[in-house]
Amino acid sequence: MNSHGTPAFVVYRRYFAAVGGLLAALAVALSAYAMHAAAPESQARMLQAAIFAFAHGVALSALAPLAQRPTGLLALAMLLGGVLLFSGSLLAVAMLGLPSTLAPFGGALMIGGWLLHAYDRLRG
Repeated sequence: MNSHGTPAFVVYRRYFAAVGGLLAALAVALSAYAMHAAAPESQARMLQAAIFAFAHGVALSALAPLAQRPTGLLALAMLLGGVLLFSGSLLAVAMLGLPSTLAPFGGALMIGGWLLHAYDRLRG
């Protein structure tokens, strides 16, 4: 429990939902930047990063209230970590010219997070 008497589990769910909203908002801004200000050769990667960030931001916001067990929270953490690695890696390529070496790890985390979420929802 925190200082207000709210169980930690509830606080974590709120954080995931809030971070999901922030991620979706940043994805909209990134999409606008990609379409209006980015170099043409960077647009595709930036838009791909924005699509994944937006979808997973909305998913985090929608799924956070459903997390009733630690496995549910772990699934959300995996989704968040995966999208940060995946989209972040694509942005690093587009904006900094760095290699996209973290994208496969981000993709694997997202896949694992979705599978864990499915397992957790089957449990009830």
